[in-house]
Amino acid sequence: MTSLALPPDQLLSQRLTALGLGATRQIRTHSNRTVMVSVTEKGVLRVHRGYAYASDRVLRAIVRFITPRVPRDVRAAARRELLAFPVGLYASSSGRRRARERLRPGDEPIVWRLEELHAKLNHQYFGGELHTIPLRLSARMRRRLGDITINQRTGSPTEISISRRHLRGDGWTEVTLTLLHEMVHQWQAERGHRVDHGRTFRQKVREIRIPPSADRHVGRHHDPKVVHHGR
Repeated sequence: MTSLALPPDQLLSQRLTALGLGATRQIRTHSNRTVMVSVTEKGVLRVHRGYAYASDRVLRAIVRFITPRVPRDVRAAARRELLAFPVGLYASSSGRRRARERLRPGDEPIVWRLEELHAKLNHQYFGGELHTIPLRLSARMRRRLGDITINQRTGSPTEISISRRHLRGDGWTEVTLTLLHEMVHQWQAERGHRVDHGRTFRQKVREIRIPPSADRHVGRHHDPKVVHHGR
C-alpha cells in the first residue's frame, strides 16, 4: 500500500510502476498545466504532480497514453481520461497543495473502495460515460450525507464527498445510494444541465432505474450543496 505522505515523484513512481509502467522509467513531477504528461528525448516521464492524488484508473490512462504503438483511438481515449482529472485541486501552479481536510489512518482503503464503486455504478447506470472524479471523506458535513462540488466558473464537477458519519452509521448499502445520487448530479454537470433536483434529475433517475429507496433515502435526509472551490 502506498502512502500519500510520500513526495509526489516517489508516490507516482510507485503507483505507475505497479500499474504497468516500466520499472526503469525516470519520473519528474511539475506544476505546468499546459502540458500535463510528456516524455522527454531522454525518456524521462514528466507528470503534473496533481496526479499523485488521482485514482488508479487515471494513472492507467497515463500508462496507456505514453506506451509506444498504442492504437490511436486508445491513446485518444486515454488522453481524455487524464485531462478530465482536476489536477489544480491538488497541486497549484505554485507547487503547494490546496488546503484540504486531512486524511486519517485507514482512509486510503475506503477511498479506493469508493473509487471502485464509482467505476462500477458508472458502467452499470451511465454506460461508462462519466469522467473519473476525486472522491473524499468529510467530517464537516453534519446534515448532508454526500455532496458534489461544482466549479462555478467552468460548470465542471470537481469532486464528490461522502460524510464520515454516514459511512459509519449507515453502512455501504446506503452509501452506494448516496453516491449514485451524486453521480446523477455529476451527469447533469457534465451534460451542461442545471445541477438541481428538477425535471432533468427526475427524468434521469427514471431512465437509469435507480432503486426507489435511493430517491426516498436522499430526499428525506439530503440536499446537496453546489459550491465553488475558487480555482
